[in-house]
Amino acid sequence: MLSEFAKVLLFLIIGVVFVAGALIANRFIRPHRPNPEKSTIYECGEEPVGNPWVKFNIRFYTVALIFLIFEVEVVFLFPWAVIYKELGLFAFIEMVVFLLILILGYVYAWAKGDLEWDKPKPKYTKFEMGEKEVEEVKA
Repeated sequence: MLSEFAKVLLFLIIGVVFVAGALIANRFIRPHRPNPEKSTIYECGEEPVGNPWVKFNIRFYTVALIFLIFEVEVVFLFPWAVIYKELGLFAFIEMVVFLLILILGYVYAWAKGDLEWDKPKPKYTKFEMGEKEVEEVKA
């Protein structure tokens, strides 16, 4: 007789063997036809222009994270709305707290200016220095 832990270990071993077997079989079955066209940077039909290591604006990632947060909200909101009458007042208060936390995060991102695409450049304070301080900084 196998204990419960042995069953889990056996299941994991079978899973690893199954995945490794599929990858090894794929290596032997797949067609291998290298081509300079396939080795280009993009395979979307566009001619590559410039360096492939382009730095993207951090705003792309910020907008993606904010979008992800609100997608998670929808994932929790729909099932809750379907069985709302069965859950009662406690579940309603829970969802209100959940939505308030998300709205607070949204307002924070908005106030910080992360939802504006053309964020104004920061204003720097200009310090006045005498000639003696300037010479010390240059030295």
